Amino acid sequence: MTDSPARHRFLRCMCCAPPAAPAQPARRRFLAGVAGLGLGAVPAIGPAPAAAQVSAAKPQIDVHHHFIPQFHVDAMMAPGRRATGPPPKWSPALSLEEMDKSGIATAILSIAQPGVWYGDNVEEARTLSRQLNEYGARLVRDHPGRFGLFAVIAPPDVEGSLKEIEYAFETLKADGIGLLTSYQTRYLGDPSFAPVYQELNRRKAVVYVHPTTPDCCRGLVPGIPPSSIEYATDSTRTIAHLVFTGTAMRFPDIRWIFSHSGGTLPFLTSRFVRLAEERRPANLPDGPLPEFRKFYYELAQGNTPGQIAALLKMVSISQVLYGTDYPFRDGAEVNRGIAEWGFTAADRGAIERENALRLLPRVRGS
Repeated sequence: MTDSPARHRFLRCMCCAPPAAPAQPARRRFLAGVAGLGLGAVPAIGPAPAAAQVSAAKPQIDVHHHFIPQFHVDAMMAPGRRATGPPPKWSPALSLEEMDKSGIATAILSIAQPGVWYGDNVEEARTLSRQLNEYGARLVRDHPGRFGLFAVIAPPDVEGSLKEIEYAFETLKADGIGLLTSYQTRYLGDPSFAPVYQELNRRKAVVYVHPTTPDCCRGLVPGIPPSSIEYATDSTRTIAHLVFTGTAMRFPDIRWIFSHSGGTLPFLTSRFVRLAEERRPANLPDGPLPEFRKFYYELAQGNTPGQIAALLKMVSISQVLYGTDYPFRDGAEVNRGIAEWGFTAADRGAIERENALRLLPRVRGS
């Protein structure tokens, strides 16, 4: 995989280069290692490894695939936006090339961080959301069966979000809504977002959540970009906020998808269980784990043996989805992680396609 200095500077993790192929499936190696302890992007050059290929009969559905048109790059790179560098090169043709190379039938498009909300400019957020959603919907129309769309909204602008939800579903026929983990100091359990969730709940919407750099934690560790630590942590913050505020339970018909195998959540479940035991919140009579297990989690940048093992201790296969994080990563990486883990054919089919079809029936004809 090739890299440019700009890609190193942009909001992403560069520390997880694909490992060399092991002699045996990673799942067996991982379980053997822990048994003694008593423990219960830019397209790659060249074809993906043979082990990463999938059957053409059941090609993947990628639920984590960014589209980054130039007008969005211009907005995110405007003065005062605190972007640390431009995003990777992207075009519809590059997306389709990567999808064909990695065996991906359909990619559900979502915007890249930092999204459309840059503080308090409501009109800019509304205009940019509409431009991005219409652009994404045009890609869906122009390439039948190849793309779907998670439409963007800005929840701090409740009125604008409600109008855009209606337009996205009724006119553009979007597959769901895409949110970020946080909007300045507000996480997704913020009570001001309730009217937005009420409408999404009424529609039984799929809501895909992608991390961003939180206001709290920019440049904490010299030389370590926020994407290397804070993206995974911000996912955990917002999931915990949705659950401990009771927001997820008040709007039970929203189907939530979280990126990167849930960030650090699978590794921190015992801490949240302990927190619920200490505080005994009325909305969590059985603790937070039953709520965490209702959500869906995709595997982009969350497909190493330790990450998969932790995720599968928290949720069942039915809650796991396929994702690439293109163009920040390519499909070869997640394909390799899935192949090396040693899933059964049925489990692999569920992760790569069947689970997504339950959530996103419009792509069934792909």
